[in-house]
Amino acid sequence: MNTTSATASVGIDIGGTFTDLVMVHPQTGERVIEKVLTTPDDPSRGVLEGLVQLLERAAVSIDAVSLIAHATTLATNTVIQGKGARVGLITTRGFRDTLEIQTESRYDLYDLDLMLPPPLVPRAFRREVTERVDYCGRVVEPLDVTEVKSLLGWFIEHDIHDVAVCLLHSYANPAHERLIRCVAEEMGNGFRLSLSSEICPEIREYPRVSTTVINAYIRPQIISYLNRLEGGLQEKGFGGSLFIMSSAGGVLHPRTAKDMPSALVESGPAAGALAAAYFARLTKRKQVLAFDMGGTTAKACLIENAQPVLGQEFEAARLKRFKRGSGYPIRMPVVELIEIGAGGGSIAWIDSMGLLKVGPEGAGAAPGPACYGLGGDQPTVTDADLILGYLDPNYFLGGRMQLDVGRAESAVRKHIADPLGIGVQEAARGILEVVSENMAGAARIHAIERGFDPRAFSLVAFGGAGPVHAYWVAKRLGVSEVIFPVAAGVASAAGLLVSPAASHHVRTFIRPLAELKDDELESVFDALEEEGKVSLQRLKLSRYTVERRLEMRYVGQGHEVEVKVPPRAGRWLEKIHSAFEAEYVRLFGRLPGQVPIEIINCRLSVSSYAQNIDVCPPLRTEKARPRKGERRAFFADTKTQIPCDVYDRHLLGPAEVVKGPAIIEEPECTVVVPPGLHCKVDRYGNLIMSNT
Repeated sequence: MNTTSATASVGIDIGGTFTDLVMVHPQTGERVIEKVLTTPDDPSRGVLEGLVQLLERAAVSIDAVSLIAHATTLATNTVIQGKGARVGLITTRGFRDTLEIQTESRYDLYDLDLMLPPPLVPRAFRREVTERVDYCGRVVEPLDVTEVKSLLGWFIEHDIHDVAVCLLHSYANPAHERLIRCVAEEMGNGFRLSLSSEICPEIREYPRVSTTVINAYIRPQIISYLNRLEGGLQEKGFGGSLFIMSSAGGVLHPRTAKDMPSALVESGPAAGALAAAYFARLTKRKQVLAFDMGGTTAKACLIENAQPVLGQEFEAARLKRFKRGSGYPIRMPVVELIEIGAGGGSIAWIDSMGLLKVGPEGAGAAPGPACYGLGGDQPTVTDADLILGYLDPNYFLGGRMQLDVGRAESAVRKHIADPLGIGVQEAARGILEVVSENMAGAARIHAIERGFDPRAFSLVAFGGAGPVHAYWVAKRLGVSEVIFPVAAGVASAAGLLVSPAASHHVRTFIRPLAELKDDELESVFDALEEEGKVSLQRLKLSRYTVERRLEMRYVGQGHEVEVKVPPRAGRWLEKIHSAFEAEYVRLFGRLPGQVPIEIINCRLSVSSYAQNIDVCPPLRTEKARPRKGERRAFFADTKTQIPCDVYDRHLLGPAEVVKGPAIIEEPECTVVVPPGLHCKVDRYGNLIMSNT
């Protein structure tokens, strides 16, 4: 439905180059969009400046804003850049070196110079306490409280106030970890403790300690940022609700985000996945591949049955981008996606073998691509796009930012064309080919590893640079249909407005399925649901939906299969058994025979929509004259620049068809339609590109 209430909602997504803001106008229901350069020294400054400009553009008072939903890359950037806090670790005696031992596996068997990510807690700051709990939760040796007091005093002496606490088997019995927190509170001195029994209450020691340490490591930065943001909003008169996007695609209360910042590490990309799922539902596509290309990175994400695919673990700050095990594991629910160091600001360069490479280093927001004229002199993907004719130098950001073609050509000539002995146009075409192949290759791997053929999917392209490059990525993947959603350049910010409030909870519960009783399993889920209700109550939401899942395996296996729990009814456990076998066959093709099944983890998600917001109302039927001119652009099939009709996207009416070669512009992004293809406008204003 169209939003016509007296209050407005704003979605804000901070990217590496731009900060995007989208608002649904409280009177008209129309989208209002603002895009400002990100301020890396203090991201909250860019958010507040952009909000002021957005409200001025819409002629709306901040009093009318009831909700702000926000996604940020601050958490992941803190880990990648190594700018977190001085962290201490308290662990069970004998387990001090878990962070370095890890799982004793090598992510590359044949790399003789293999490097592992350095522990975020130096060994000197990892301290042991006397205590022991077994895997069933029985206390084998009580916690030595006197030792804990001495240890905390040592941390005070060394100016360490952020401490991760990860005791052996605390997922089964958290009493000792909670006692350490009580001792710390009695001592005062401003300790911020992260308890593994609250951050990651499940088995497997290394992922649990890694997740807890990262939570403590990034917590001061997140608290400081959110305090500045909340303070700045209050100064401007904002009295509504502020929500923060989590890695799993649900928004959280700021207090929850401050307590558990490890849940924010994939905050920004998750917003894009939620946007793609929304447009999949809107266009009635069950399977789509989200392709989000911004200024710093490109992301690919599978959307199944109009919902993002969720995983339970991911890695931050990988030393080798595609090598699992080369980063810091975070055991948290997360939208399954792959990131590629290929954005509009990715720098093109020549390696020692004389080969053209693009990324992963980028020009960022400052100084940005050479064509921005802000001091950058390295050739980027955006510079190549400008040289090839895809971008209008006088219409970038709707004409609010002029692009300098001469600077772009100079950067490409100096760093790419002259070293390779080729022309500037050919060098720009080379940059386009390399970056397209990088993105398509990564997206193909992402789909195939999850058992899907990308050719069966439609591509949903968004982000500031995604619609420019979507055709070349789709062609390499064998995808026949590309969807360019409304406001594609700021789709992640729009996705925040259609994201539910959500909370995810887990409990390790190791039981043979054959010995389990219905009531025993139900009591575990009831306890998890109570935890979830508390999270939503912070957001002042009372109505919610619940999804229950089990992680199960055959006895003796080392990895689990996640199964959705059917509603409790007659022969409930038999239905769970059948659901597990069906999922096992889907994944592996056959069953292993008469092997007992066991439950390892119980998972529960609670979610509720804060507002019913329509970010994509149907188009009005009247038409204008959308063609705004003509310019020349490069296409691989023609091997030269050819004349293209240029259209104003906002003037295209429903059911209108644009035949390629053409360029369709809006202030936040540009859609490129090659020869032989066409774009049809659906009733909501989405562009559907195909050759049929």
